[in-house]
Amino acid sequence: MKTMPTTINPSDVAPVDARLLALAMRSLVDSGRGLAMLRGIGKEELAIADRALCVEIGGDPALRVAALMRLRCLVEVFATSRLANLFLNVGYNLIAPAVEVAAAMRLNADRGFSAVKFERALAETMARMDAKRREADMGLAA
Repeated sequence: MKTMPTTINPSDVAPVDARLLALAMRSLVDSGRGLAMLRGIGKEELAIADRALCVEIGGDPALRVAALMRLRCLVEVFATSRLANLFLNVGYNLIAPAVEVAAAMRLNADRGFSAVKFERALAETMARMDAKRREADMGLAA
């Protein structure tokens, strides 16, 4: 009997609930640091997001660290020119699908998100959200 090799990469970061990542991002936008997606994220921005997460989830440090690492890598992946241009063209409407992708996509703590895979997943998520919106609009019009 042939068995599949099972390799576990200890540098992978656990997925988080998209609502936690959205909360962290919302805290940045509310504090006037919503352009972190273009400017990058520093200690101050991470501290703002951490305070918001502390209020929401309390004392689960592993969950807070996972959410903050995903937030940092989300901002870092938008440093690539294609994703930065996409953000400039779409604007803040890109944040919700980007957060959804970042919450669930495989993340390696050493390398961050794969920009190409992130862009593909983001396009799929945006298309899915747009289709849901159109269906809801058609339901309201009927």
